[in-house]
Amino acid sequence: MPRTLTLSLYLSALLLSASALAQTSAKPREAFFRCRSAGGQTLYGDSMPPACQGQDTEVLNERGIQLRLIEGDRTRAARLERESLEAKASAERNERLQRDRVLNETYLSVADIERLRDQRLDLLAGQYRLTEQNITSLRDRQKRLETQIARFKPYAENPSAPPLPDHLAEEMVNTVNGLNVYRETLTKNRAEQAQVTQTFAADIKRFKELKGIK
Repeated sequence: MPRTLTLSLYLSALLLSASALAQTSAKPREAFFRCRSAGGQTLYGDSMPPACQGQDTEVLNERGIQLRLIEGDRTRAARLERESLEAKASAERNERLQRDRVLNETYLSVADIERLRDQRLDLLAGQYRLTEQNITSLRDRQKRLETQIARFKPYAENPSAPPLPDHLAEEMVNTVNGLNVYRETLTKNRAEQAQVTQTFAADIKRFKELKGIK
């Protein structure tokens, strides 16, 4: 065999060996697993022992050096809770920054904030008054219907009274349902007014802090 060919094969073998060695060095071989069972016993195995399921399990190389950790149930739950709290804190921090930016870019003075607050409260107060008027109208209708319904069975004292017509019964049901809806609307309106007042009070306080106003 020519010497040049022999040298070429030799160099190729060296390169293949170096490549294989580099791959081996880059990724240490996982040799065995180690964990502490729920009963406190240290367990080993060339594959994960069944008793290690759900427990923190170390993956070690031939020299006993930890390569990675397989999280157990408790560790995973703690990590997820920690990440959730961190994400929540980050979101709250970003929300505060966004709020400060809006306050700085939207208002020039405390009076601007108070003016917008009063406009929203006036709007809600107007809606509240209109709802009260609707409730008064429905109550009047309910009283008229009760007077009419009293002439029919089963509400009339006269045993020969005719049965209650369907349209009167339906109108009464619709009236009562309408009253319930309007009462819920009043409750929501009061809650919204309180929320607007609270929100704008916090905005005014923060605006003063940002502007150094006492």
